[in-house]
Amino acid sequence: MSGIQKYSSIEQVMNTYQTGRKKDTQKSSQGSDFQSVLEGVYGETSDVRFSKHASERLEQRDISLSDEQTERLSDGVKKAGEKGIRESLVLMDSLAFIVNVPSHTVITALDSDESKEKAFTNIDGAVIV
Repeated sequence: MSGIQKYSSIEQVMNTYQTGRKKDTQKSSQGSDFQSVLEGVYGETSDVRFSKHASERLEQRDISLSDEQTERLSDGVKKAGEKGIRESLVLMDSLAFIVNVPSHTVITALDSDESKEKAFTNIDGAVIV
């Protein structure tokens, strides 16, 4: 009988139960803070990056992205991730981007003139933003 607690009133039971709940609530709020740190570290909320190859292609093709376009591209990558796409074609305005979704990395970029007669391979989904 040493492991069984005896209570003389329902208030004691309630106090014990509510005290335990407060501790659990504190733990879960700490967990959510930790989750937000992980999301920042692992790119859940981060912007897209450009590989060396993609950066060279952007420069060669004289393509510059506005802040608004960069945000739309990032939103497209996020949508692709939500759908389980790993290698995505993201179409935006007159531009096409091949993106590795898990790493949020643009692999290459093309303008409308170059993408008209191209076949896109090794992708498992497309997003239009």
